Formats: sequence, C-alpha cells, structure tokens
Amino acid sequence: MTRLFDAQGVCLEAVEGELAVSGDVDFDVAAPLAAAGASWLAEQHAAHGLRLDLRGVDRVSSAALSVMLEWLRSARRAGLEVQCVQLSPALAKLTALAGLDSLLPQGQARETTSAD
Repeated sequence: MTRLFDAQGVCLEAVEGELAVSGDVDFDVAAPLAAAGASWLAEQHAAHGLRLDLRGVDRVSSAALSVMLEWLRSARRAGLEVQCVQLSPALAKLTALAGLDSLLPQGQARETTSAD
C-alpha cells in the first residue's frame, strides 16, 4: 500500500487498482487530495479496473463528492474502467440526493458496511 496524501487528518492510499480515502474531507484538503489521486490515476495501466473506496469518509461533504467526481473524470481520461465505488452511508445518501448516483458503476451509489 502506498500513501499518496496525508494531511489534516485525511489519508489517501493506493494499492493494486484501488484508491482509498479516509478522514473528514473538507474544502481545505479537497484540491490537493484530488490532485494526488489524479496523478496516481494518470500513471495506471488502462487494462486494469479501478476501485474507489470512500467508506472511510464519514462526514457528509460536498468536498468529498467533488474529489470523487474529479477521480472519475481522471480515470476516464486515463482509459480506466471504474468497477466499483464504495461509499460510506453518509456519502451514499448525499450522492443519491444530489442525483450523482447515475454517474457511478451500474448507475448507483454503492453503500457498504463492514460486512462487505
């Protein structure tokens, strides 16, 4: 696992086709967090699928949604197929409320629990 970003209680790690973020993503960290993930995505091989794991983001935040959308755009530019987006319950609700769940794989926000 490679740590790509660690600041103000927010951590971004990458491992084998997965980006995982945890902490309270707010507007102070959103831009550098999005940039760190986008840089990593640009270096990935297009033949590999991608998973985004936002289960560690518990606070409802439009900043976290902005980061997720930037990573989806970056993945598309890099020719990566996003296979799975895992959201915390709070982010899944906000994603659905904002009507963004149709942008995720299979057109729905995937809310996960620790049993997944």
